[in-house]
Amino acid sequence: MQALTNKAQQVDRRPMNLLERMYLPTIIKGMAITFSHIFKKKPTINYPEKTRPFSPVFRGLHILNRDEEGRENCTACGLCAVACPAEAITMEAAERKDGEENLYKEEKYAAKYEINMLRCIFCGLCEEACPKDAIYLSETFAPADYQRKQFIYKKEEMLIPHPINEPEAYAKARGNKVVTSQ
Repeated sequence: MQALTNKAQQVDRRPMNLLERMYLPTIIKGMAITFSHIFKKKPTINYPEKTRPFSPVFRGLHILNRDEEGRENCTACGLCAVACPAEAITMEAAERKDGEENLYKEEKYAAKYEINMLRCIFCGLCEEACPKDAIYLSETFAPADYQRKQFIYKKEEMLIPHPINEPEAYAKARGNKVVTSQ
């Protein structure tokens, strides 16, 4: 039978000499490799003190967006839930009542909007499917927790801060996301 690659080597079966039996050259060679790593740059980053730069295509936690007047963009069309391959998004629609024009942009809004982050695969299809730019994935890591119920994010937790009442928090939550108006 012929070998698949030419990388096969014949094993040397000759008896070891005195230096080889003492393993001294092998130990010195291993120590040289170890000491050479002392002077190399460390690849680790001390996370709380330093953060590494995000990739331009990084997808983090979901944010429900508002327009420049502070009204919610989501119209509960359900396209994000349909586009989600992991079926992590659930929503319930409701109709806007009289006097709520300053809260919701359209006549229909999401009364209940939840994302199960344990199911989410951070693919970004919900962001691409949304016709109103109501949801996007931010530059925030998903935090760790010990209980499963902490990973089901409700609408109130994902909604971006009000741009007029809290401009600093709004700008921080917005990150490097480019504002597009429709």
